Amino acid sequence: MSFATELAELLPQDLPHRENVIAKAARHLELIVEMNQVMNLTRILNPREAAIKHVLDSVLPWRLFEGASHVIDAGTGAGFPGVPLSLVLPETQFSLLDATQKKARFVESAVAELALPNVRVFPSRVEEWIHRNPAEIVTGRAIAPLHKTLLVFAPALKMGARVLLYKGPDAEQEIAEAMPEARKRQMEMRVVSRYELPDGMGARTIVEITRA
Repeated sequence: MSFATELAELLPQDLPHRENVIAKAARHLELIVEMNQVMNLTRILNPREAAIKHVLDSVLPWRLFEGASHVIDAGTGAGFPGVPLSLVLPETQFSLLDATQKKARFVESAVAELALPNVRVFPSRVEEWIHRNPAEIVTGRAIAPLHKTLLVFAPALKMGARVLLYKGPDAEQEIAEAMPEARKRQMEMRVVSRYELPDGMGARTIVEITRA
């Protein structure tokens, strides 16, 4: 089955701009498959698995981002969760960051082809970029454990942002391990959403980090 067919079956019926999300997210996945022949963007290429793990996973917590004027996707990789979220929330400005130049260039070309006026792409790290470009929300997937990433997101928190991280089922353990460092830096961490991906493809936990 095609990416579009899988997405049409999987995406929630009440997802905003659903038809546009299906069409453009499917094209985004096609571009990734094409580029993957010359650059390793992802090992997930099966249409259903890619639709679930890349797109559905990205958009299921969309309500947590609703109403923000500017969202930063730190370490966007091939464009997740930033590109799918930008399709669901076209009134929100998204800045997609990746320190790997080749990945940033790919995402920039994909954004141009998909004609996403609310998305900008930058070859940069969030801890360096946030000082000049404050945002209400900073997000990221496939990020190192919390006790290692608190330092990375500290500048964003100081600039008034809240951080929403896509984590796995062991998020509580990560929070416990990171708590001493968080207290020292006056940060608060809490679970704000949980959901199960279809076909037994895993459990997701969204962790929010704010200034205490």
